Amino acid sequence: MNVPLLPLAGLFLAVSVSAQAADATAVYSKGGANPAAMACATCHGAEGEGMASAGFPRLAGLSAEYMRKQLADFASGARANPIMQPIAAALSADEADAVTTMLAGKPHPQPDRVDRTALADGPGQTLALRGAWDRNIPECVACHGPSGTGVGDAFPPLAGQSAQYLASQLTAWRQGTRKNDPNDLMGHIARSLTEDEVKAVSVYFAGLTDTGAAK
Repeated sequence: MNVPLLPLAGLFLAVSVSAQAADATAVYSKGGANPAAMACATCHGAEGEGMASAGFPRLAGLSAEYMRKQLADFASGARANPIMQPIAAALSADEADAVTTMLAGKPHPQPDRVDRTALADGPGQTLALRGAWDRNIPECVACHGPSGTGVGDAFPPLAGQSAQYLASQLTAWRQGTRKNDPNDLMGHIARSLTEDEVKAVSVYFAGLTDTGAAK
């Protein structure tokens, strides 16, 4: 008897997708097959929401391709971090693909649209929406999108990340300890900012919530 191929193909596809999702959940919550690939949830929270007080970033809703690039950069040493380097190096390609795909699909902040047409109040919002063109500093939303919600795979969301994490990354670019950005774009911008400006713009984006800028 001939067995229809389409139902069987659909069954195999469903089993494959289910297994991938199960693998991603296991990697995130328990760690990879290599013991050095520690559980992501330990630092990044049960749902990828991050741990602001410790400076660990939110991963939920970031582009999967962006996260894969960061993992590859950690593994190669192109992006220095004593915690992430051994973890990224221990993850297999399949594990990295599965966990980043899962995280990209998780809920994340969806603030009201705030772009260059909005009134800018205070140094943080002014840098975010207007930049400081007298110092060749473009407005953050030009690359990271309205409300800093991210654009494509190259420009990650800023809204909803903690002020501590955002400031630490700007400081790393200022000091040259992070330099895996295209064409030194962020390096140039960060080196042109003062410490007070780093703090102000970080606090501004951290305060963007689902109802707009936090007061």
